[in-house]
Amino acid sequence: MSVGFCGWQAVHEEEGHLKSGQQAQNGRGYTMYHGTHKNNAATIISSGFRPSKNGLLGPGVYVSRDVKKARAYPLKTADSDRVIFKLKVRVGKVKKIDKDNHTLQLSWHQNGYDTAWIPPKCGMLAIKSGKEEDCVWDPKRITVVDIAYANPQIKSGLINLIRQQAAPKKVNFAGQCDVCGLRKYSSHVIQSCWECDKVICPFMSKHVCRKWN
Repeated sequence: MSVGFCGWQAVHEEEGHLKSGQQAQNGRGYTMYHGTHKNNAATIISSGFRPSKNGLLGPGVYVSRDVKKARAYPLKTADSDRVIFKLKVRVGKVKKIDKDNHTLQLSWHQNGYDTAWIPPKCGMLAIKSGKEEDCVWDPKRITVVDIAYANPQIKSGLINLIRQQAAPKKVNFAGQCDVCGLRKYSSHVIQSCWECDKVICPFMSKHVCRKWN
């Protein structure tokens, strides 16, 4: 009996959404949110995020998987002037910061981490709401994929701008696999497909041999 297929496709549950309190896995991409003023929205979509120079977790781009938290920002801004981005965040190597004055609270990146994560209800006095928060060092790890909230008068224009920016762009980071885009580990083996000789790795989300296409 012959089989007319060779390859695989991985299916990720919940499209990258994490449950409350669930820690992100290193090297994965997840859905998160960011609130900004409507006057800044178009520039962020076109040119990317500009990292904050300081904050609770030091320099970086502050995002959250909690859309309600993102909806509260920027502070002291009318709700009609807020835009909430839906993001795809490639977290890289993640450090959990779950207490006040953590030894790596401001130096996690200098110690080899790409993202710092404050879990919800961890008791940190600096976060009175108790809601989850993330800080991403490199803004190139963040892609705006949709508008979760905006004034209807500007929302459609921003969505169109996102679509214009959606052409695939290859971005490489130190230690990142050139084939699947994830972080390389010791078990990350690059090889040729056993059937069509295309270069593959076991962490690709999909591969179908050219001869069967």
